Amino acid sequence: MQSNDGFVTVMLQRVLGWGPSNMSERDQFSKQVERLANSSVLHGSESLCKLLRYLAEHSLDHPGIPLKEYQIATELFGRRPDFDPQVDSTIRVQAGRLRAKLVEYYAINGAEDPVLVELPKGTYSLQFHYRTPAGKEGSNGNSLGQPPTSSSARQWMIATVALSVLLVLALAGMISLVRSSRGMGTALAREQDPIPAEYQTLWKPFLNGPTEPWLIFSNAGFVGRPETGMRYYNSARDSGSLIWDHYTGVGEVLAVHDLDEVFESLHRRIRVKRGSLFSLDDLKDNDLIFLGSPSENLTLMEIPSTREFVFRRVGDGERKGDLAIVNVHPQGDEPTTFLASLSTAPLTEDYAVVGLMAGVNPTRSVMILAGTTTFGTQGAVEYVCSPESLRGLLPRLSKSTDGEVQPFEALLHVKVTRGVPVETQLLAVRERTH
Repeated sequence: MQSNDGFVTVMLQRVLGWGPSNMSERDQFSKQVERLANSSVLHGSESLCKLLRYLAEHSLDHPGIPLKEYQIATELFGRRPDFDPQVDSTIRVQAGRLRAKLVEYYAINGAEDPVLVELPKGTYSLQFHYRTPAGKEGSNGNSLGQPPTSSSARQWMIATVALSVLLVLALAGMISLVRSSRGMGTALAREQDPIPAEYQTLWKPFLNGPTEPWLIFSNAGFVGRPETGMRYYNSARDSGSLIWDHYTGVGEVLAVHDLDEVFESLHRRIRVKRGSLFSLDDLKDNDLIFLGSPSENLTLMEIPSTREFVFRRVGDGERKGDLAIVNVHPQGDEPTTFLASLSTAPLTEDYAVVGLMAGVNPTRSVMILAGTTTFGTQGAVEYVCSPESLRGLLPRLSKSTDGEVQPFEALLHVKVTRGVPVETQLLAVRERTH
């Protein structure tokens, strides 16, 4: 049901000629939804367009009735009846991406559109507003067609997008500075250095694609404030909280640099993207490298991932809630569970997984480099960026007739000293069957 203020607003807009006159309100809103779905911003994002239309239909047909994650997951995305939103964050991630796309559209393509469509944080209900023409404002300085709460939400979303852009620019600047610091003499020397054969063997699937590989680094959501303390976002207790999703671990930052070095030596560029901005549509035609476990790089919860060495929270006992790597098919006397140092003690050891698999498009490849902590992730990347380490791994892997490494998963033990991976040991290797 529409509030009295909203009703007066719409009536004023119609009387003064600001809103639609020849179409019903529902038709006007539905037309705007289709305009969004067919825009360049959402073009090719089939899953986001499907979510947009679903939310719009519900908001228009059942105003005031909130949608639940479970309903969206089972009705729209075909999840099983045992879907648990506390474990599977698919819907929250997709809603966050749609929210960012709406902001992007109205900042660029839709700057003059008469109808505004918003998805406020903490809800799955779309809001529709008529845009107030310039100069026609209420006495309190707020546009009549746009309540103050809507304006504030939009400003926060714009601020979040701006922070995201700054983070990407900062990473790009860091890589640029590192490259500049090498100097001309180093660059000339590198051109004369032979490319390690181990690099060419392991990374061969990522060197011949139609586009440069994407490097997707983790950036989990946080709540709180940097100056007073922050913690991981918990949907069960933080509903409606402002989420900071522009942080990543120290290990991931250094890993980006290491991988950039390797691919530069292979004369191949990489594209860098943070996990929360990654779209499932990006899976179709790109080679992908993921940094971080599914607890940090949430996209890994939505795509085919490791299946021999699986990341899972401990369900009971003194380590309840800690992230572990589960050995699904232990061989010989191998343990079934691998855990990093206790969170109450200095981190001295971690475990990590290196996984190579075919993408959703079988002609493309996916590499997962992930520890249970940021230092484990760093250790995994340093391992695959070290010719010496690869000389211990590659003989244990199957290769195709043209010498290309076949899909595999490897488990690593990472020793850590004062926040620095100092030694990485290969514990187990599993071949993946298609």
